[in-house]
Parts: sequence; C-alpha cells; structure tokens
Amino acid sequence: MSFGPSPAGFGPPPPPVWTPPTETERALLEAKTRGDRAACYDVLAGVRLYYEMSREAYDAQPDRVHRVFVRDLRTGTRHWELFTDGMLPAPTPDPVYSRASLSWIADAWNPQCPPAIVVNPGSPCELALPYGPPGTTDWSRVAEKAGVPGTSMRLRALHVGGALHGPVAHGLACGALLCVSNGSLWNAPAWHGHGYDGERRRLREWWGITTRAEWQHHLRNLLACEASSSVWEFALSLRRTISRDFGGHVDTGYWRQAVATVIRANSEGATVITEDGVTRTDPRPAAETEARIEGVQRLIGRITRYEARMRADGILDENRHVTSVEAWDLGRASKMARWGLGARFATLAETESAVVRAGRAAALAYRSWPDFSAGYILGRCLHFDEEEFGDWYQDMVAAHRILMTDAGSPWLNIPFR
Repeated sequence: MSFGPSPAGFGPPPPPVWTPPTETERALLEAKTRGDRAACYDVLAGVRLYYEMSREAYDAQPDRVHRVFVRDLRTGTRHWELFTDGMLPAPTPDPVYSRASLSWIADAWNPQCPPAIVVNPGSPCELALPYGPPGTTDWSRVAEKAGVPGTSMRLRALHVGGALHGPVAHGLACGALLCVSNGSLWNAPAWHGHGYDGERRRLREWWGITTRAEWQHHLRNLLACEASSSVWEFALSLRRTISRDFGGHVDTGYWRQAVATVIRANSEGATVITEDGVTRTDPRPAAETEARIEGVQRLIGRITRYEARMRADGILDENRHVTSVEAWDLGRASKMARWGLGARFATLAETESAVVRAGRAAALAYRSWPDFSAGYILGRCLHFDEEEFGDWYQDMVAAHRILMTDAGSPWLNIPFR
C-alpha cells in the first residue's frame, strides 16, 4: 500500500549541499559533474598540489623526496593521495605536506610507485588518475604541456574554514597585498603555503631563520615595528608632527630644514636619566652630524618621489602623503605568523594571536586600508626597489588595485577600525 509523498517536515532529510572551499575545488567539481576529464586535467595542471611526507624523514634528509603512499584496506592496492590547497587539513606537528606541480608529479614516477593517484580523496571532487610512465596517459601529457604553474596575481579566499570577518580576518587582511601578489589564500590561518619544506626554505633563505627561537625573535621585531630602518620612521614622524602642528601640507624644503635642525640639536649632547642616575651624553662629531643630515635629506627626496608616483598610479589621493611605514613591518608580521606555522615553528593558536596583534597595531597606526597600503608599499620600495619602480613596486600597485576593486576583497568588506 502506498501512502503517497511524505508530508512536509517528515521523511529523511535531503543530503547536505557541499560547498567547495575555493575556486579550484569548484572548477574541479563542475568538470567532474559534466564528465569532462580533460577539463579536470586542465584545472589540476594550473594549480599546485600537495602530498603527505614524513617530517622525521625530511628533517633527517632534506635533500631527498619523501612521499607517503596509502594502501586501500578494502582492495589491498596502493595509491598516492594528492590535495588541492582548499582540501588540506589544519597543520599538525606530523604529518606534513610538500607542494608540487602536476608536471613534476608526472615526472616523479618510478617503478616502485603505486598504479593510481587519488586527488582530494573522500570529497565530492575526488578524482582518480592512473599513474604510469610519464607521457603515456592523457593527464600526464596535459601536465607536460602546462609545465610549472606560475604565480598568478589574483585575490583568492578560503570560503570554508577561512576567516572572513572579525579580528583574525582583519589581521590576515594586513598581509593581503603579498597574498594577492603570490596568488595564495589571503584568509587561511591554517597555513601550508609552499609546503613544509618550502616554508622552511623560505624562512632560511630570506630571513636566516632555522629554529623556533629565531622565528619568535623576528616575529616580535615585526610586531614591535623594529625590523625596518628607524631612520625612515624618524623622517616620516617629523613630517607628521609638522603637519599636525601647522594643520596641513608640509613643504618639502621646510621638512628638510626641520630634519637638519632636529639632528643638530640631538647631536649636541644631552642630559639622560637612567637607573644609575643622571648622566650627560657626549656630543657627536660635526662631520658625523652633517653626514647624517645629508643622508636623511636624500631619504626625503626618495620618499617624495615615491609618493608622487603613487599619486599618479592612484595609490595616494592628491595632497595625501604616507604617514608611516609601520605597515611594512605589520604586513610582514601577518605573513611571518603564517610562515612559522607552515614551517612548524608555531602552533595555530600562536599564529592567530600574532595576526590579531598585527591587525590591532595597524588600526592604531593608520586610518584606512588605503593609508595602510601606501605605508606598506613605500616601506617595501625603500627596502628593495632603489627607485627603479620595477617589480617590487609594480606588483604591489597591481595587488592594491585588485584589493580596492574586487567585490570579494577583505579591504572592501572588513572595516579597518
């Protein structure tokens, strides 16, 4: 006997709708649903993939490749599991993951490898690929043609498991310029980045960091805005003081003269109160003082030329100037917190705490995302660019424009203060 359809509210619930974490998994699912395997291969060839490796094995032999293959308990066959960046689990001390391109994966085959690869196992966008000698399958030919995915300048977000609002998201957004420039997920506190081996290499080569204590030291300096040149902030803070005292635009000639006046006054010696009592500092030699004045005045010329270019490129509004370069340290602090997690020098809780601190410090130092961005770009250029207005500058201009126009940008959706 049939009783007809179940009344509303009765019967089994509908299956939950799966939300792809990023645009990569969405594209993979759409291609799989259409039965378009060629499109699946194109998606995988255009992104970085991650595979599990033993941390102990890597730490013992960092120059070797360490892959972990999985055995299916139902069939007894082995396969190699790969993950897109939206499907990675939160970082734990072990296991860790390495990052590779599909072309590298095709070339990495050897006779001891399993006969199959499984991408994003257990998910709706799971995809099984045969694994054999490179060049003998459809997907490996696509991988060979695509080569190694390059850096793609774009805004990418983690829509499941990522911070989109609140203090953590605000702190993560302080590192968004670099995330957009590198095509990485701006709001992923559970950071894998270049993989465990890649993040270790990044910190070693760019920062000289090889231990947790060294990572903590650099993070503290960045959060305290003590990693950049104090001379940059001295020059900008003096202009800021003049602007506040006189209520408006500061003539560059007056700024240069004020620098000379302050430096000469500070070089004459002073009375200092310390724990040991009152002491008198010796005056600096005149030649040293004049050299310092000349150096800071040259810096003022560099700053004003960068500001003029930023106004022409729409980074700074007319009659606006950069108030501080603390954003350069705070933006890097937001990233350093994540790099430390990727390298397993930090825990997820430490990473989130650090990015929140970076966001709070930024909100005290600046009025808006554009102000913060201008400070970051100027600091980066003073550090790297040497007034060439090359990639160090141009990449940030492109990232700034994306963050100020893309509807999904955190800078348009998260209040700065």
